[in-house]
Amino acid sequence: MNKMPIRVLLVEDSPVALVILKRILATSSDIEVVGTARHGREALDLIPKLQPQVICTDYHMPQMNGLEFTEEVMIRFPRPILVISASVQAEDTQTIFKMLNAGAVDVFPKPRSPSIEEYELLKQELISKIKILSGVTVFTRHRRSNVTTSFDRPPLKLESKTNIPISRPSGISLLSRNHDSKPKIVAIGASTGGPQAINNILSQLPINFPLPILCVQHISEGFLQGLVDWLGSESQLPVRIAQFGEIPQPGIVYFPPEGRHLELDNFGKFVCSSSPPVSGHRPSVTVTFASVAKCYSAASIAVLLTGMGRDGADGMLAIAKAGGITIAQNEASCVVFGMPKEAIALGAAKHILPVNQIATMLLKQLNIVAGSNKY
Repeated sequence: MNKMPIRVLLVEDSPVALVILKRILATSSDIEVVGTARHGREALDLIPKLQPQVICTDYHMPQMNGLEFTEEVMIRFPRPILVISASVQAEDTQTIFKMLNAGAVDVFPKPRSPSIEEYELLKQELISKIKILSGVTVFTRHRRSNVTTSFDRPPLKLESKTNIPISRPSGISLLSRNHDSKPKIVAIGASTGGPQAINNILSQLPINFPLPILCVQHISEGFLQGLVDWLGSESQLPVRIAQFGEIPQPGIVYFPPEGRHLELDNFGKFVCSSSPPVSGHRPSVTVTFASVAKCYSAASIAVLLTGMGRDGADGMLAIAKAGGITIAQNEASCVVFGMPKEAIALGAAKHILPVNQIATMLLKQLNIVAGSNKY
């Protein structure tokens, strides 16, 4: 029996963009565009009739923009939403990540007169994302007025039960890192659904969190700076792109530059390399995790979050073998239970937790109490 095609609703006010998107999706027999809408209000009327499995939406639209539309869909007709946007416009990226926070699952750069080679790559990536999203389970959201989020918390102050330094030293010698098992660095890896998961963790960490945090997120080209800016606006910790030769500092969150692996040299300084992709990715979570394992050994903490594929699994195993602490997101809270599942199958994950409990676990591993909150 032939498998039924994935039913897709396109929400886009640009006739040209709509033609391009329909043309791309028509090349896949696994996808059927069941309807189009010029704005969110029109799309909301169509959803009960068309019952799409995946919705692709732009942000800038008349009557009801993408953010308002996403919020309404997740309240009334929850299903996977892919945000398709012109990623080169810096003013859009903050909004895109607000849409992810509202319940959209992933982002994709809107095609802009690409070359034949670029068009083929974009076509395959878009089709792949829609196929992945068709298997995603999403949950009903409630209106914001009824919800208290982790962002409503006042800044927390750390009280340490250990002698882990809370000051910001200029650096730690490599020798002390390798021979001291007290945690000194956190590495986080994620793919599909990752921005929301990383935000969930970072937003719960206190302003003077005592370790540097290295994050690797698979994301479409052009969205990295928007992700960094958005996470920085939601978190009490500074979030930045790592610079070559920089020593990671406590309480700062670092992402690799776009299209580069993030590694550490023998002196614990950042190396942002353009060496070949690993597991199809550059940056690769495994590359960063393996480098952290080599440099920090048992003083490492690795966190592997939601994502398709197996990137990060081998790297997490390297950290586990070095004696570090390893945490995988559990299946129920993952958008896509791929990367964590692979790490668990390898025996690399010592802890398996819902995403909203990972920040608490990090603080417990540091034996830290945050103010009056019982961590």
